[in-house]
Amino acid sequence: MIRISFRQGMLLGFTVIVLLLAGAALQSWLVLERLVEQSRQTSEQAIALTAEIQELGERTVDLERSARQYLLLSDPVFRQRFDEHLTQSLALVDRLDVQAGDSLASLLGGWRMVAGALRSGLEQKVGKAELAPLLTRLVELNGLIKEAGQRWIESRNKQVLKDLDANRRHLGLQIALALGGALLAATAMGWWLVRPVRQLEQAIGRLGASRFDESVLVGGPVDLRRLGKRLDWLRLRLAELESDRERALRHVSHELKTPLTALKEGIALLREEVPGPLAGNQREVVDILQHNVAGLQQQIESLLSLNAAAFEARRLNIGKVNLGKLLSGVVQRRELHVQSRQLKVLVETPDDNHALLDAEKMAVVLDNLLSNAIDFSPEGGEIRLLARHAERAWYFECIDQGPGVAAEDAQRIFDPFVQGQRQAPSLRRGSGVGLSIVRELVRAMGGSVSLLAAEQGAHFCVELPDDQ
Repeated sequence: MIRISFRQGMLLGFTVIVLLLAGAALQSWLVLERLVEQSRQTSEQAIALTAEIQELGERTVDLERSARQYLLLSDPVFRQRFDEHLTQSLALVDRLDVQAGDSLASLLGGWRMVAGALRSGLEQKVGKAELAPLLTRLVELNGLIKEAGQRWIESRNKQVLKDLDANRRHLGLQIALALGGALLAATAMGWWLVRPVRQLEQAIGRLGASRFDESVLVGGPVDLRRLGKRLDWLRLRLAELESDRERALRHVSHELKTPLTALKEGIALLREEVPGPLAGNQREVVDILQHNVAGLQQQIESLLSLNAAAFEARRLNIGKVNLGKLLSGVVQRRELHVQSRQLKVLVETPDDNHALLDAEKMAVVLDNLLSNAIDFSPEGGEIRLLARHAERAWYFECIDQGPGVAAEDAQRIFDPFVQGQRQAPSLRRGSGVGLSIVRELVRAMGGSVSLLAAEQGAHFCVELPDDQ
């Protein structure tokens, strides 16, 4: 089986299209040249025929004049003139007979007969009365020849127009067939080339979404088939690496949690003075150990949460979402937390509040932003959670009335395990990964999150592209 590469297929397709269009263009040029030549010949014949008919009329007048002069004066000079004019006239008649063909043959034959009869009459020296009808007949024949010549020219012009119309229809059919063939070739080439490209695009999308269970199958040109095989190798390699990563994460988690649990239980036994009573300074050491163990455990859990969020960020589930319900649901899940701080949360959405996005991930993003806003807001304060649409993008904003973010922390507030210098009004236990998770999820949805300048409190803004 012959395997054609992508470049060879493109070259072959474009060659076929160019040949079809070039053939139609060449045929059009040949038809045009033929019609121009035919029109030129017809024009030349018409001009020549008209000129010869006009000259024949002039020679007939000369014949009539010299004949009448000879009859009147019997001078041989006028007879010689008559013979000369007659010879010239007969030559014109012969040329007209060749040019016009059957359309003037009968009239030209009649002209010859009348001219011959007129010459015979002069030779026999018949009377003027007998020759006068012959002269009148020559004049009549000239008029008839002129009319017949006009009809012949008109018929030739009609034939040219008829040929032009026939060639126009034939040429139109050829052009239509050429365009149809070119379109068919372009469609076939497009289907042959676009289908494997779409398969590659779908395969890359599945790899980006960490769906490694489906093999990569690509048809079409041989080089794209090879690329599909390389992508399938990459799929297997990524699946292996992802499996190793999850296995290593589970192993590290187990290796850390097991001794940490034993250490935590040992500290609890010491705190309860099971091995024996503790002195004051010993109890202080035990409290420090317990505090650090609790902090270490929280760091490990936060690290696991951050890795889990980074993994889930690659799995998008885009759908049409009612933003009013989404924001209200996020606030409802934090209702107890809001009431404990005696806060007021305002939800604002536009009239057309349907957007295409991943509702689950967006809920996690808004929940993290709202949780931080609740922790840092003063009691009795107000939090604004709003969504708006502008310039083909959706904007989600969370605005609180807390201490805000210090200027030196603004650039690194989204980094893992970074906590700002400004403290929350109430006691909170955070690890500094909430905003990092927000950034990971927002980037996965093709957007960005930023901290905007505000006179009071913190103002976080999430921008997502509007794909509708």
